[in-house]
Amino acid sequence: MKQANKLAFCTATAALSGFLFGFDTVVISGANQPIKEIWDTSPLFHGIFIMSMALWGTVFGAIFGGIPTDRLGRKKTLLWIGVLYFISAVWSGLATDPYIFSIARFIGGIGVGASSVTAPAYLSEISPAHKRGKMVALYQFMIVFGILIAFISNYLLKGVGGANDWRWMLGVEAIPALFYTISVFFIPESPRWLLFKKGDTNAAHQVMSDLGIQKEDIVVKQENGQKVEGFWSGKYSKPIMLAFLIAFFNQLSGINFVLYYAPEILERAGLGGSDSLFSSISLGIVNLIFTMIGMAYIDKFGRRTLILIGSVGYIISLSMVGYAFYSGAGPSFLLFFICMFIAAHAVGQGAVIWVFISEIFPNKVRAAGQSLGVGTHWVFAALITLITPVFLDSTDGIFKDNPWPIFIFFAAFMVLQLLFALFVMPETKGKSLEELALQLQKK
Repeated sequence: MKQANKLAFCTATAALSGFLFGFDTVVISGANQPIKEIWDTSPLFHGIFIMSMALWGTVFGAIFGGIPTDRLGRKKTLLWIGVLYFISAVWSGLATDPYIFSIARFIGGIGVGASSVTAPAYLSEISPAHKRGKMVALYQFMIVFGILIAFISNYLLKGVGGANDWRWMLGVEAIPALFYTISVFFIPESPRWLLFKKGDTNAAHQVMSDLGIQKEDIVVKQENGQKVEGFWSGKYSKPIMLAFLIAFFNQLSGINFVLYYAPEILERAGLGGSDSLFSSISLGIVNLIFTMIGMAYIDKFGRRTLILIGSVGYIISLSMVGYAFYSGAGPSFLLFFICMFIAAHAVGQGAVIWVFISEIFPNKVRAAGQSLGVGTHWVFAALITLITPVFLDSTDGIFKDNPWPIFIFFAAFMVLQLLFALFVMPETKGKSLEELALQLQKK
């Protein structure tokens, strides 16, 4: 029982970085409109500096997060991630101009990007093969839980402090960031990092003993003595391709577009400002419920099956949201299909992406592989968030009167994702990380 409790604590602590990820990413939605009015910036400036600067920080953290993850270790990197979240929350809440605000959001973004590299890698490396999907998916659950709490927090803090309520919305993140940072001190290093990166067999075996990990779960002989080839040598071309495509399709679903601009999208459907913030909470609840469903079945049905189910849900929901805007259907009709879109994402891409990317690379290049997949994810997230205000808000915006083509555009890419899942994506459930490495790498 002691081992099970220790493993549960390590899993919960690493996954808590996902809560901060979700909270930090979406909390800006409540501050979006007030900041527009206070600093009166252009749509392009607002898109580049206010809304997407955190995402560019995330891109930076994702691309370079593999370096400290490999060199310092998973634990130390998770610790510094907490520090970045804390600094960003306090600084964002105290910002006096859009430039200082953008720097603070960039710092938080680095934490998000590095977290999405390090936490899934850590979780996959301490997980038994038959539980890995559920344990790594807990990170995604905490992301959506953070998103829900951010929506609720924004709603409850609206009006607190008058025109400065957005400062409270952003600054309150410092509390869970501090709690997370302290918790990381009490978790051990990843046994696979100790074994394959540091060559410290004794320390690795001690961690395995503490966490109840069986030695046969880590197949040392499959990697010991092998020649270490460069990440771009061609040996890992298949997992590289898979990581890129699943991350690419994740963002071309439009998920960040919907989450970041949920209040504005709902306002355009006919809901008032306060009502749109309240309705955003329903999106967070749907996200949480269906993420739990995805977690419950990811090790039973498998990663590929969930992507197939999610793809069909994406195509239907995005098409109907586009139709709702095109035809002028009421806000209830629109809200239903946006909720369906969120559900499809939660069961499919939301539950699978971090698990899948953390599984498909060998131990010695896992951090680099995580950086590639996660970096791809965040580059496209940043690009979509950056250009959205230009499409929606500028006086000559292409879709300023009716954004229906945007949703049809996303639906078309989800047809391609369905084909990817049917003909390209392998199933990874129930196999050890070392077995998957042998299966997917080029001989």
